[in-house]
Amino acid sequence: MSESWTNTTVELSAAIKELRGGAPEVMKGFSAMAQAALKADALDTKTKELIALAIAVATRCDGCVAFHAEAAVKQGATRQEVLETMGMAVYMGAGPSVMYAAQALEAYDEFRDAKARGA
Repeated sequence: MSESWTNTTVELSAAIKELRGGAPEVMKGFSAMAQAALKADALDTKTKELIALAIAVATRCDGCVAFHAEAAVKQGATRQEVLETMGMAVYMGAGPSVMYAAQALEAYDEFRDAKARGA
């Protein structure tokens, strides 16, 4: 795919910043919910990011794929963990999820490679 997942997160981050400025209370609530959902408890944060990546695939959300693939890399997820997670997403989301699972794996690889380069 010719899309850059890194560019997707950069571009969306700017747009999200604008949204935060225009709807600060809503975005504070969303941020608080995200922090609470991602807090390690019975499941660690890496597992929760993998779940979020699978949901991003099943709901076909490009921006979500980008941000959660990046977060999976930051949380130390392996490519094999991402592949198994994509297997579950495909199982739950059928054909369209196959397409997004391939994109999610591509996004993970891009962020992993950037991290390895120190970018």
